[in-house]
Amino acid sequence: MIIGYGFHEAVRRKMFAVVVVLTLLFLGLFWLANHYVFRDLSSITPPRDVNVDTRRFAGTFLVGLAMFATLFLGVVLAVFLTLGAVTGDAERGLLQPLVARPIGRSTLLASRFAGAGGVCAIYVLVVYFAGVLITGLTGHWWPDRIAWPGVELVGGVLVVVALSLLGSVLLSSTANGIAIFMLFGAGLVAGLLGSIGHALNSDTIKHASTIASWALPFEALYQDGLRMITEDTSGLTGFLLQLGPFGGAYVHGWGIRLWALGYSLLVGAVALAAFARKDL
Repeated sequence: MIIGYGFHEAVRRKMFAVVVVLTLLFLGLFWLANHYVFRDLSSITPPRDVNVDTRRFAGTFLVGLAMFATLFLGVVLAVFLTLGAVTGDAERGLLQPLVARPIGRSTLLASRFAGAGGVCAIYVLVVYFAGVLITGLTGHWWPDRIAWPGVELVGGVLVVVALSLLGSVLLSSTANGIAIFMLFGAGLVAGLLGSIGHALNSDTIKHASTIASWALPFEALYQDGLRMITEDTSGLTGFLLQLGPFGGAYVHGWGIRLWALGYSLLVGAVALAAFARKDL
């Protein structure tokens, strides 16, 4: 019941309606991009001796773009649903009656995570599969793996939800929002540097990017999802796609997936411990 309350509270916020409108606008523009790219695909002629599957290359690029937009929009939704979940409500005097009786602090924090996480998970899956469907029906190309990349995007956004809830315990709403978006940007930059490092075979860049991906596993999950959409692609087309920005991943597999789950639980435990010591 408490989780259901958290879910309905997240959906009722005006910001959620704004996100839905902007998402519909994005999907409309994404359909236009697919329409014109695949309409003019025949005019793209690689050099005579270069064997590149132009349809697969274009489809991968577009689905990768959809995945990036889905992750970005999902993170925006996650941050705005949770940035003032503790400190903001405490400043408005909304928490004191709840944490005393009968809910308690741990139940309240868990319900906020479940409510915001549930809304974000549904949103990410809908947007991701809508993007894949648009590309598949428009360009007659489908990713090598369809379901798992969407699941990994959900996992990445849930990591951000956990981080944002921790920030809402320790920081003001404004500071928390700024901090989470800066972490998100740092993760994306680390992923791009990792792709560059692997293309240049730079051990220093690859090592630094790997550390950043484990420290911010939402980026590693996103990269792994990109890898899976072209998992069976080989030859020159596969090599070019791995150069990025929507290509292969240097950190992937069940190791990073399990770490992302443990990371979220660890962040949640830290948030709960900090919340237990917080004066309201």
